[in-house]
Amino acid sequence: MADFAELCKAIIEGDISKVAEGTKKALAEGVPPKEIIDKGLIPGMDVVGRRFKEGDMFIPEVLISARAMHAGLDILKPLLSASDSPTLGRVVLGTVQGDVHDIGKSLVGTMLEGGGFEVADLGVDVSPQRYVEAAVERKADVVGMSALLT
Repeated sequence: MADFAELCKAIIEGDISKVAEGTKKALAEGVPPKEIIDKGLIPGMDVVGRRFKEGDMFIPEVLISARAMHAGLDILKPLLSASDSPTLGRVVLGTVQGDVHDIGKSLVGTMLEGGGFEVADLGVDVSPQRYVEAAVERKADVVGMSALLT
């Protein structure tokens, strides 16, 4: 049986190779991709989020954990689309035109993907027209715009 506690711990520690290894092992044991996300990846990021809120973790550590979670999601994404897993909705994300900061946007995108949303990340310095085009093209339910302007 899959060791979700170890997968969760690897996310918290930001250990990309252990997350990838644990994800592959769970798949080999026949665990459905959605279950791996729900019982291994998301609980790990929940702990990270709680620790960040409490001041026990800082943005660099959160980013490392988010990259580790992405290592698992990257393995699972093709299997989720192949199995026609239902999506909770479509989200278009980007950083507004004139801004190049993407830490928060990237974290939000990772959490949304892990939570079952289909996410289109437009990147940074995104024009208003590009948001509209992407939202219409992808039939987005939500458009998220990040800005860290002074």
